[in-house]
Amino acid sequence: MIKNLKKDILVIGSGFAGLSAAALLARQGQRVILHEKNSSLGGRASTFSEKNFLFDMGPSWYWMPEVFERYYQLFGYTTSDFYELKKLDPAFRIIFGKNDFFDIPSNFDSICVLFDNIESGAGNRLREFIKGAEFKYRVGMENLIYKPGHSLFEFINADVLSGIFRLQVFTSFSSHVRKYFRDPRLLALMEFPVLFLGAKPADTPALYSLMNYACFKLGTWYPMGGFGKIIEAFTKIATEKGVELYPNSSINELNIVNDKVKEFTYGNTRVPIDAVVGAADYHHIERELLPFSHRSYSEKYWNSRTFAPSALIFYLGIKGKVENLQHHNLFFDASFERHANEIYADQKWPQSPLFYVCCPSKTDKSVAPEGDENIFILMPIAPGLADAEDTREKYFDIIITRIEKFTGAKIRENIIVKKSYSVSDFSRDYNAYKGNAYGLANTLMQTALFKPKVKSKKIDNLFFSGQLTVPGPGVPPSIISGQITANEVLKYLKS
Repeated sequence: MIKNLKKDILVIGSGFAGLSAAALLARQGQRVILHEKNSSLGGRASTFSEKNFLFDMGPSWYWMPEVFERYYQLFGYTTSDFYELKKLDPAFRIIFGKNDFFDIPSNFDSICVLFDNIESGAGNRLREFIKGAEFKYRVGMENLIYKPGHSLFEFINADVLSGIFRLQVFTSFSSHVRKYFRDPRLLALMEFPVLFLGAKPADTPALYSLMNYACFKLGTWYPMGGFGKIIEAFTKIATEKGVELYPNSSINELNIVNDKVKEFTYGNTRVPIDAVVGAADYHHIERELLPFSHRSYSEKYWNSRTFAPSALIFYLGIKGKVENLQHHNLFFDASFERHANEIYADQKWPQSPLFYVCCPSKTDKSVAPEGDENIFILMPIAPGLADAEDTREKYFDIIITRIEKFTGAKIRENIIVKKSYSVSDFSRDYNAYKGNAYGLANTLMQTALFKPKVKSKKIDNLFFSGQLTVPGPGVPPSIISGQITANEVLKYLKS
């Protein structure tokens, strides 16, 4: 506890990073004021309900459960105090054709058997691969991911130095995977977390095989009631610690005096402030709330960055059950390489897209009327694309045709609820740069200290949090980002 030093801190944005930072700062005795432009809290983890269907609008994969647990324990709670966490078995289904698909078991030994059945000897090679991935995960979680990324010296310690070559920071993920497996279906299975949440596998460091460890060894989980339950938990903690929450309240300006934010304005109200955490879009905060002279990064800089995908999403409420789907389903019945190229290199709407289908009603009866199905469809696309309604409908037809072909279900004629969401919606709702969905891609030159800095280069008391700074995109990294930023603010207040 910082004694006799209670300060007023503004947090902009109520996603996982913003709520995490706000609660931790309030826990240390600070007065924390959180403003959120939208009517509900949670950022990309928003929800909506219609005709008794409850939809998670953003995150749907619950990986790295210890990150959530570690956060809750900081406040004397455990995960089960807020929601039931269910391990999915199978974890997910990956589909290559009508009669060519695999269910990924929750048990690692069973996964190795599956690999052997697909490619002789692949089970033992998977064990070897995951052993290396576990080392990266442990070093990453213990020595890398909670660092603020100010300089290289943060990462120099005995564990990191002794295992520097095993971390494979300078080896591509694509080449690393191909040393172990040849079957294109296994390659797609190993590379899918990178494509959907990061960058082309050829441009991603093999360090990120740690995601395969998270997937295959730690398992895929689901919070019963949906991801909105996690936001409820984070909101409860923040409120208990005294965070003042202001939804429907956009910040108009950050007023700078002598390179410090002295006050902020919302509506016609001016409020003095001692420090600011920008947990909304980094680029938006700099461009819209700061004068040109006090921006750390230029438009040229942002335009030169490699962004993770945006997405075309459909939320569907379906009358009746849809057979042959699991909770998580990856449709890889098209060219992985071509779609990746259309996201990252030749940026355009894909010719024959890969996509992901989530059907949480397979696990959770509360998200759909009895006997009906809740379906979330996500197709990763390049950020910045024009997403007119006729374009959305074109891809809806392509996707539904393929789902119907695989499942044998008549989905179109049984739609009760239908809503789409894409690039322009991400821009409108979250001020997302180019309508990105996941932040910056995890390329080597956008990892750790090469990401936009947590602390402003021009303003002494302005800090950033969220998916555009360390450690990167995804729910667990966003939670960690809030913790990193809170610690940096507290260091500043002590100085």
